[in-house]
Amino acid sequence: MSARSSEPTSADPRAGRPWIGAERGQASVELVALLPLFALILLALVQACLAGYAAWSATTAARAGARAHAVGTDVERAVRAAAPIGGAGARIARDEDAITVRVPVPSVLPIAVGTIAGAARFEAQR
Repeated sequence: MSARSSEPTSADPRAGRPWIGAERGQASVELVALLPLFALILLALVQACLAGYAAWSATTAARAGARAHAVGTDVERAVRAAAPIGGAGARIARDEDAITVRVPVPSVLPIAVGTIAGAARFEAQR
C-alpha cells in the first residue's frame, strides 16, 4: 500500500467539496457574457465623441460664416469650407445678427443620429 492516498484529507482545502472541477471555466463564461455589454459601452463612447466633434464643427463653421458676413463675402462658401465634417450637408440659417449652422452627426452604426447646431453672432465691419 502506498503512503500517499488519493482521498482528500481534512487539511486538504478540497475536503468536503466534491465538485471542485465544476467551476473550471466560469471566468471565461462570465467574460463571454459581458463582451456584448463592453462592446455597447465602447460604441456609445465613440458615438458621444462623434457628436461632440460635430458640435465643434458646427460652431467653427458658424463662426466662419459670421466672419464672412461681417466682411461682406459669401457666407455659404465660408461655412462649407470651414466645417471639418458635414460641410456639404450643412444647413445655414441667417438671423439679423447671427448665423446658425446645422451639421449631420456621423454615426458608428448605419442609422441616422440627427443634426447638431452651432451659432455665432456678427457685427458688420465698416
